[in-house]
Order: sequence, then C-alpha cells, then structure tokens
Amino acid sequence: MSTLQRLSGGIARSPLKGRYDWSPSKDLATRRHYSFCSFHHLTSKSQGPRPRVGQLYTVAPSSSSRSPLPSTFCRPVPSSASQVSGFHTSAARCNLIEDPRHTPAKIAARAKYPILTAKDTAKSKNMPLEAKMLVRDFIDDSLYHPHYGYFSKQAVIFSPETDFEFEKMKDNLEFMDVIADKYKEIEDDMDVRDEVARQVWHTPTELFKPWYGYAIAKYIVTEYKLNNYPHKDLIIYEMGAGNGTLMLNILDYIQQYEPSVYERTRYRIIEISKKLAQRQGERQEVRDARKQHSCVEIINKSIFEWDTHVPDHCFFVGMEVLDNFSHDLIRYDTVTEEPLQGMVSIDEEGEYTEIYTPVSDPLIQKYLSIRRQTGYRPPVLSRRFLRRLRNRLPFAPNMTGPEFIPTKLLLLLETLKTHFPKHRLVLSDFFTLPEAIPGTDAPVVQTRYSGTMVPCSTYMVMPGMFDIFFPTNFELLRDMYQEVCRPALGMEKSVKVQTQKEFLERYGDLEKTRTYSGENPMLMYYENNKMFLS
Repeated sequence: MSTLQRLSGGIARSPLKGRYDWSPSKDLATRRHYSFCSFHHLTSKSQGPRPRVGQLYTVAPSSSSRSPLPSTFCRPVPSSASQVSGFHTSAARCNLIEDPRHTPAKIAARAKYPILTAKDTAKSKNMPLEAKMLVRDFIDDSLYHPHYGYFSKQAVIFSPETDFEFEKMKDNLEFMDVIADKYKEIEDDMDVRDEVARQVWHTPTELFKPWYGYAIAKYIVTEYKLNNYPHKDLIIYEMGAGNGTLMLNILDYIQQYEPSVYERTRYRIIEISKKLAQRQGERQEVRDARKQHSCVEIINKSIFEWDTHVPDHCFFVGMEVLDNFSHDLIRYDTVTEEPLQGMVSIDEEGEYTEIYTPVSDPLIQKYLSIRRQTGYRPPVLSRRFLRRLRNRLPFAPNMTGPEFIPTKLLLLLETLKTHFPKHRLVLSDFFTLPEAIPGTDAPVVQTRYSGTMVPCSTYMVMPGMFDIFFPTNFELLRDMYQEVCRPALGMEKSVKVQTQKEFLERYGDLEKTRTYSGENPMLMYYENNKMFLS
C-alpha cells in the first residue's frame, strides 16, 4: 500500500530532513511523550553527533530544552543498573550522558511491566502505558488498532473516477502532471473536511485500471485453463482488496473475454477493515445490474484469524499488502552471534524505550529456525573478521545493527499451508524502498503534513499518525515458502519471482497504456515491485 511518494521516479519528494519540530494538533502538542520529535534520530551535524551502532538518540520536543540523550543496549554486565530480569538497556561503559530514564529504579519498574499483544490493546480505546510489547505487536497496534490505528482513521485510497486515456497524453511527464493535479485535489478536499492530516495511498491497480487488473486476470485464466479447466471451478481469494478495483477488473476481463470460464468463477475477498469491506460492496451496488458480479463474497475478517478449511484448488491474491505486515526486530551479540528480540517499553508518561532480551517468543524462534534451513545468513553478521577487530576497540558496540524479520508473513504461509493446501499464490509488493529507517529490511515511516510527505527515522512514533511499510525480500520469501508450503516440490516447479515489469511485458496489453511519445507509464513506474507466483 503506497503513497504518491512511493512511485518510482517520485512525483513528489519531501525536501525535509533531520529534526522535525511539529505536533499534529494543538491537543497532541501538550502531550510531550507523543510529540513528533520523541525518539527521533539525529540526522544533522549541527544537532550533534550521529548515533553509532548500538545507540539510540532521542530528541525532546521543541518546548523542552533537554539535550539529546543516548542510551546503549548492551549484553548483561554485573550491574543492577544494566540488567534486571534479563532485559538489556544501558550500561556504564558507553553512557556519556546520564539518562534519568535508565536509573536503577526505572529499570526495576520496567521489568515489572506486563507484556501486551496487539489483541490485548485492541480491547481498550486508550493507548497502552506501563507495558512492554514485542515490536510486531507495537506496529500492529499502531496500524490496525480499531480506534486509533492508522488504517482505521488515516488512510485514503487514491482512485480516479475515470480511467486515464494514455494514448491522448503526450508523454510520461504529462501523465505525472495529471496525477499530481488529481492528487492535490483529493488532499485539498481532505484538508478542508478533516482536522487530522490524512494520507493518500495508491497502487498500480488504481493508477492503471483496468489494464493492470486485466494482466492479473490473464495470468490467472491462463494458469487455470492449463491445469484445472473444465473439471474444476475457478476460485479466487483476494486478501486486502482496498476499494475493490482489482476484483472488478479481474471479473470484467473474465466475463468479457472468457465467458465459459466466468460461469465457473467464484471470487471471495478477505478484508480486515470494516470500512473497506463496505466500500467493496458499494462498488458493486452502484453499477448497472448487468455489470454486477453475483459470484462475489466479501468476508470481513483478518487472514490471521482464518479458521475455515478450503480443500479446493484456488488462487490466492495479495497486491501491495505484504508491506504493511508487521515485523519483529532482532539484533545479534557481536561476539556469540546470539539473537536478541526487540521490545518496546512504554512508561507511565508514554515514553518509549527499545529493550532487548534473549529470544523467547515462539514465532520468532520458529522463523529463525526455518530461515536457517534455507542457508540464509543475515547481512549484519557478515564480515566476521572485521567485527572481531572492532570488538577490541574502546566503546565498541556489543550488538549488531537492527534487522527486521517478517514474522507475520510466516503466519500467512502457515495459514495457507493449513487452510488452503491447494492454493496458487499471486503476490506483488516492494522489494526496496527509499528513505527507510536504519536497519536490514527496515521500513519507511512517514506522515503527511501540509501536503508534504515527511519521513521519520524510527518506528517508535505516535500510534495511528504514521504509515509504517516494509520492503519484501522476495528471494528469501521464495525459500521460506518452499520450506513451509511446498517441501515436496522442486524449487524450479514451485515458485517464480520476477519483476513487475517482466510480468506486465508478458501478460499486459501494453498498447493501452502507451503515450503518444511511445513511453509506457505502466512499465516505467513501480520498478521497485516484484511478483511472486506459485
């Protein structure tokens, strides 16, 4: 799921860098612990030294004169101030400035905080205090909480009312101008109606409708006719269908070009958002009766709560949904290479502190175990010889840089294996993202202010006000998928990973999206997308 800034080539890029002294509203400005600047990394030399590996710098809001404070996350040392109940926070060897958040009393109180999950916090309308959360639960809470989550109140899907007539456009620059104008109209309208700063996000499905959806439909129908037609029905499940545009485009294509297949088609949407599920139904209702598709069923449910066995052959589609799957955060001991799981501690004032403990979460353990079977080695553990040399230096960090691991994606694979054993997977998402926060496979964290996308340098921001989206390592996903869902099949027969451009060149009707100059925006944009086909 993307904002306009995610387009390859960037129609609009934020010029803002470094520290941002901004609060989203007057009410929020009085809540010091949730201000925009809290837990924001320094990125300008004029503001002090850049944070080194193993340190997190925090910046107080503009209303406070407190200096930037570093806190170092270290291995256990024989000090009550640095180790309580196995949690690793600050230690004297690297603390250059005394940080009152890491006094023995504070650390002892933090050790007694209960560990909450996103399901626990969803039961309350208030943001959690005096608690600890795994990073994936903290991000889940920020994005999907039913009352203050980002997708519950902030996100708006960019969907032009009419399809673009590419053949009448001079070139790609004219297409960019048209998009920017329509995008500004939507944002200006939202600014008039809403006090909060909503973000507009879009997908290639919306920008290049119906032709992008037609390409997906052509692939599905081709594979279906090769393997299952005419003995079995064509069953399609779509996860996170947004406005329902892809569903309409796929079914319109099959109805128009493959009428015999259309008679045997069933389309089911699995949608976590109640608002979007209603929107998808309304898209059908406003159409002419002859264009409505009676084969559609909308199921308002999270895929992670799916408990119905589907024994049929089916296609499982997910377009630009993996990027908002929550990740866990781990670091490794620089000497032993032992993984440590990251958690977010929230004190009584709402201040966030990142803490680490040896991996005990079953899902993280399972992910790391399966990943080891693929032979994958994290980039942060490369150059072992150089790490050993650095460990001998004074003030050397004792943990590696951060690595974000897609544990929720593993839950999806297990759901497919258990409940959709005969599925064919069709996924598309980003494999790289600009302006990501520090770390391996780290996300982009951003919000919109006065029509400008403002990137952040940490995921520990006010829940609900920021989009948090991750790149996907498709090659690692292919190997993990092979281990979880297709262990009996050869790799070459099980999964294909290709760029979106390669996919569209084979299955897309490129003449429909070609401009007068010969340029093709559908191929030029989203060059940082890949397709996953099983």
